[in-house]
Amino acid sequence: MNQHIHCIVNDCHYWAQGNKCEANEILVATDQFGSSQTDKIDAAMATQLTPASAGSCMDTCCKTYVAKGSGKTTVDNVTRMS
Repeated sequence: MNQHIHCIVNDCHYWAQGNKCEANEILVATDQFGSSQTDKIDAAMATQLTPASAGSCMDTCCKTYVAKGSGKTTVDNVTRMS
């Protein structure tokens, strides 16, 4: 599958020119889940997680976010595509 994930969070390690996400995997979750889990819970664990209803787009978040320059780019086992 050839997907394009668009992202406008330019302080994320995976953000690239043209507002593209270059993470090889992403995890989109409810805000409630995202705020209650550590950075180690991410896309690599997606098949083990229980799906939940968000109710609206305003109640969702990208759990794959890693701040540029934070040194935490290996915490979640997600890699940057080139």
